[in-house]
Amino acid sequence: MPANRPSSNVRGSEMAYDPAELPDLEIRLNSELRHAEPEVILARATELFPEGLALVSSFGAESAVLLHMVAQARSDLPILFLDTGMLFAQTLDYRRNLAARLGLTGVRDLRPAFADLATADPKGDLWRTSTDGCCEVRKVLPLDRGLEGFEAWITGRKRFHGGDRMALPVVERTDGRIKFNPLANWDKSALDAYMDRHDLPAHPLVEQGYPSLGCWPCTQPVEEGQDVRAGRWAGSEKTECGIHVARTPGAVNDLGGDI
Repeated sequence: MPANRPSSNVRGSEMAYDPAELPDLEIRLNSELRHAEPEVILARATELFPEGLALVSSFGAESAVLLHMVAQARSDLPILFLDTGMLFAQTLDYRRNLAARLGLTGVRDLRPAFADLATADPKGDLWRTSTDGCCEVRKVLPLDRGLEGFEAWITGRKRFHGGDRMALPVVERTDGRIKFNPLANWDKSALDAYMDRHDLPAHPLVEQGYPSLGCWPCTQPVEEGQDVRAGRWAGSEKTECGIHVARTPGAVNDLGGDI
């Protein structure tokens, strides 16, 4: 066993790390991969978690880069796509077209549960009164269910997006899972160069001023010179939907009156 891999239990071909080992694994992997290229990070992730790994992708403005890398490494990797019921039609078209073009066979559409919507958002207008509550029902809870059975996941976050992401590590540990951020070190020019080099199609709304895309009620185009994510929940202090925030019992995390 390689020196930089902690001991593990083996379930078939799948690594099943004891939760007590995760802090050590996080430290080891960050030391090993902090300056590695994204493809190297992806290769290490698939090596460590051959069956227990998924990519969470929004099929948004910059998603084609990481999706293309995954297609080259393992085209059947489970890819979790949060179809909130409030995405731009262009995003849904892009998801279908890009997955087909790249030959991605593991895409799974995660949708909000009918019971959750009936309880918390029966009129489909929760976003007007509680953006946190809306994200909880339409993103956080579906992803919680979608990640069941997975020991690790991959995101497309980058430090240049600013806010809390400026301190983003390449490998982190959240909610009992290892999370890989292969593009953490890349800037916009590196992403654009990769898109050009591989002739990847841009999301159709990028040219209309949307450098970051979420649900249509809470996403606006940005002015030149603004931060990439300035159009997300514009005019509020909210900067994250909640899927990358450690869970806290109570409040909005429970489908109750605070939603």
